[in-house]
Amino acid sequence: MRRAISVISKDDWVPAEAISTVTLSFEDRFRRRIRLIDDQGEPFLLDLAQATRFEDGDGLTLAEGGMLLVRAAQEDVLDVTGQDTQHTARLSWHIGNRHTPVEVLSDGRLRIQYDHVLQHMLEGLGASTTRKTAPFVPESGAYDQGEGGGHAHAHSHHG
Repeated sequence: MRRAISVISKDDWVPAEAISTVTLSFEDRFRRRIRLIDDQGEPFLLDLAQATRFEDGDGLTLAEGGMLLVRAAQEDVLDVTGQDTQHTARLSWHIGNRHTPVEVLSDGRLRIQYDHVLQHMLEGLGASTTRKTAPFVPESGAYDQGEGGGHAHAHSHHG
């Protein structure tokens, strides 16, 4: 079986050189060792020295040669819009206070994994919310840096 032995940042390789892709949810993009199946149906063993968070566009180096391109899966998410920049910052604080991973979209909106309790809370704080299916690529936080990688404080509250 093929073995993926390291993660290369999307900024450090050319994705067009990938021999295959693997599409994973946010929760499945933090792993050390697990049997996975690429998007063409071929199995491989993720066999890293330590648990590592990998992102959409990163590459998994195969021991046998070649790279797999990591793709973020479509997930059940909630896009959150504040009334203005200050309001959006307050909403971000409330999301962060619940140790919930958050993605800051290019237009300033926020994206979280769908959670009906958080949706109710955010709407109660005056946010507009839109439930949709989209890739979820949250911000790397302080706990994602340094030795061990990891997003130890990132948990979701599915409802």
